[in-house]
Amino acid sequence: QLQLVESGGGLVQPGGSLRLSCAASGFTVEYSIIGWFRQAPGKEREGVSCISSSAPSKDYADSVKGRFTISRDNAKNTVYLQMNSLKPEDTGVYYCAAEPQWRLCSKVPGDYDYWGQGTQVTVSS
Repeated sequence: QLQLVESGGGLVQPGGSLRLSCAASGFTVEYSIIGWFRQAPGKEREGVSCISSSAPSKDYADSVKGRFTISRDNAKNTVYLQMNSLKPEDTGVYYCAAEPQWRLCSKVPGDYDYWGQGTQVTVSS
């Protein structure tokens, strides 16, 4: 059974850092596309970053470029999102999603069939 479990969220002050983890089971992240998404109250879910199965290539939303870094540990079958210089507007529930395909990744939620339960990130002083 394919499963994704996020962890690492929490409360952090502006300018701080967090590292989110997305632990996968039932499939291999190396051969899949993985996306990180977030959803703030009253807003639509938006793509933050993604990593492709090939290369791997990575993509970021303009709002997080230079601050967030996505990475993958094939041995642990886990994908990470390192978030630095956090801002209040980064607040939201962060989800990882997977699609077991050999392709370039996508930041479109509809392109993913498998989702984690989400982890809350709150950036506030």
